[in-house]
Amino acid sequence: MPAHLVEDPGYVFDNDSAHSGEQHRCLAEAYDAATFARLAETGVTRGWRCLEIGSGGGSVAAWLAERVAPDGEVLATDLAPHRIPHRPGLTALRHDVATDPLPEAAFDLVFARLVLQHVPERLAVLGKLARALKPGGRLQIEEFDTSYEPPLLTPDEESARLYERFLATKCAVMRAAGGDPEWGRRAPAAMRAAGLVDVDPRPRVELRTADSPGLRLQLHHTHHLRDKLLAAGMTDEQLDRVRALMRDPGFRAASSVLYSVQARRPLDGPLPGASR
Repeated sequence: MPAHLVEDPGYVFDNDSAHSGEQHRCLAEAYDAATFARLAETGVTRGWRCLEIGSGGGSVAAWLAERVAPDGEVLATDLAPHRIPHRPGLTALRHDVATDPLPEAAFDLVFARLVLQHVPERLAVLGKLARALKPGGRLQIEEFDTSYEPPLLTPDEESARLYERFLATKCAVMRAAGGDPEWGRRAPAAMRAAGLVDVDPRPRVELRTADSPGLRLQLHHTHHLRDKLLAAGMTDEQLDRVRALMRDPGFRAASSVLYSVQARRPLDGPLPGASR
């Protein structure tokens, strides 16, 4: 951990700040298409009851509401739910999944994207999500493993090292808040340990370029996390340089690995921790 980084448990990204709207836009542009395609594989359809935790800007919850209409229901929760759009059949709820209860055996589909890696109590939360499923219900979790996201083409070696330092410092900030930036690779085994079956992990890697939404999200993080990055040892001059690098049309990098993992609650038998 960098010498200046103080442990500060809590969600590393402020979900209700001047930066959060852009955060949600970048996430939706970068990942919604793949998320929707994977969710469609669950068979989600009219009449289903769905839960999304950490809904953020609500783009996934709104998509689900359209799929389950007119007689289905989507419950979208967040610490700051006011950005979730109003839709028929969509209910937004302020909820802290780490501390607040969820109903058991209540949902056909539960979804969480880039949430559990930020929650120190992620294993307990995962168990809570599994128990919220009806027997036979589906859980889909999408999480990063940031141990792999190398620069591929940069103007010089110094630029490559600067980009790597930015990524490493961001991961250190996340760990200081109790997060696990590599949790994507651990999610499948954790889902099986929670009693789920038919665990199906799908890793995805993309190319980051100046005009790709994934790299624009990284660029946004230099602003969103500026104070924390500075506290962790970076300087404003370094942040300015890494921003210029990420705007360079010739820059190329591999994305981190995004794991989309689906699993199913068994039809019979209780899950660990379930009410008897």
